[in-house]
Amino acid sequence: MKCRQCEETIRISGCTERGVCGKTSVTAELQDLLIYSLEGLAVVTEDAKKSGRSADRQMRHITDSLFSTLTNVNFDKNYFVKMIDRSRELMDEIKTREKYGLDCADYDYIEKTEKAKTVGIETLSPNTDLRSLKETMLYGLKGLAAYYSHANVLGYRDQVVEDFMIKGLVSLTKELSAEELVSLVLECGSAGVACMALLDKANTETYGVPEITHVSFGVRGNPGILITGHDLKDLEELLEQTRGSGIDVYTHGEMLPANAYPKFKEYDNLVGNYGNAWHRQKDEFDSFNGPILVTTNCLVPPGGSYTGRLFTTGLTGFEGIRHIPEIDGRKDFSDIIELAKNCPPPTPIENLSIPIGFAHETVLGLSDKILDAIGSGAIKRLVVMAGCDGRRSNRIYYSGFSEALPKDTVILTAGCAKYRYNKLGLGDIGGIPRVLDAGQCNDCYSLVVVALKLAEAAGVTVNDLPLSFNIAWYEQKACLVLLALLSLGVKDIMLGPTIPEFITPGVLNVLVDNFGIKGNRDISEDLHILKIE
Repeated sequence: MKCRQCEETIRISGCTERGVCGKTSVTAELQDLLIYSLEGLAVVTEDAKKSGRSADRQMRHITDSLFSTLTNVNFDKNYFVKMIDRSRELMDEIKTREKYGLDCADYDYIEKTEKAKTVGIETLSPNTDLRSLKETMLYGLKGLAAYYSHANVLGYRDQVVEDFMIKGLVSLTKELSAEELVSLVLECGSAGVACMALLDKANTETYGVPEITHVSFGVRGNPGILITGHDLKDLEELLEQTRGSGIDVYTHGEMLPANAYPKFKEYDNLVGNYGNAWHRQKDEFDSFNGPILVTTNCLVPPGGSYTGRLFTTGLTGFEGIRHIPEIDGRKDFSDIIELAKNCPPPTPIENLSIPIGFAHETVLGLSDKILDAIGSGAIKRLVVMAGCDGRRSNRIYYSGFSEALPKDTVILTAGCAKYRYNKLGLGDIGGIPRVLDAGQCNDCYSLVVVALKLAEAAGVTVNDLPLSFNIAWYEQKACLVLLALLSLGVKDIMLGPTIPEFITPGVLNVLVDNFGIKGNRDISEDLHILKIE
């Protein structure tokens, strides 16, 4: 085992015996074997697509498999064994493996676990810089697959995204130059922009354009179900099945933005949000008292009294935790509902409300007001502080940075990093809240759209706006967001709380020289570097 795909990985060595995330070495190695099998499947799928053959099942498997290998999605080794076998079956549907000399093959469990030890990230290239670039693209592909899977669930597809997913996986099997790999990494970012635009379209066409909404973090006296993760369709099905039951539904973590969609406002059993970012779930799930449904990533290995009240669905999984499957396009949440009826109401942990719903269409409706405020000097700086939160104590940096910002700055945010500062009561500037929350991490697309449109309206480039980027990363979706920003030509991004362990000094020099990438240091120093005075 050697894994360093998340920000919490053990420094220098990476995780080699057990993941900081909680995955065993066997599970981590089986994930590597699944990636290896997808590389083989991508080779034959590319040939099939070139010859005009349908590869829909192959593409769905590649998408879901990549997504399932993200840091906090699936911890069940048996799931990965099944997915590896499915790769072989889908390969055989297209052509015989022998033609390609592929070896992802028909192993039993023991053979799989032994083979898995030989196909990890260190086999990508003997050259450390080339391996670093391939890792960067692999983690970008995982983020791409996550967002594309969400769009697929709602029935949306994009040929550009699918073609690059195949191209990227195939390139991992080739010996390429640094120049070729840098180009591919940026192309991954471009595919990410297209994918986030697709998901934005899928969400808004299905559930409406998010509206400015004050969301309660308090509780009512009814039994409740807590839903966490990112999948809006799961939330819709849960709300529909609990309607009129006397059971309240609360969002958690990255589900918070769902409260701003018009479609979900039609359900009076959606009563608000409970808790904070994903890494605090052990304490907050205990006090919730009712059942919890985990829909996508952000799963922490469970413990405490809530273990028997925890359910997974979709691509998430954990051995010993009940899983709700999709059958004929529908999920039956009746077991969760019945359990909720016999649980006490949630124990309150805070009593406040905060504004959300500042997606690009909403913010652009305020563009004249924002530009006027910039022109008058009322707003001197916009600061993009999007991304992922994490458990390390150094994440307190983002709370401190937010509080240190001058009162003439506005924060544009998306993702769970916002939980570090969205309840600080930073006030407003002429009626414009100082924290504009665009939504989930995939809604970083909204921030890009806002920046591009403001620049266009002002007659300048994005890099000429009074705009600074201080991005927090944790896992692979944030890697894709960074690549997307780079592909759009955004420069001088500050990335933290640490530079990714998979980025070698040589690759970092390329990022610094070409894009001005910077790492977090001291808050006062960083404010100066980002031109925030």
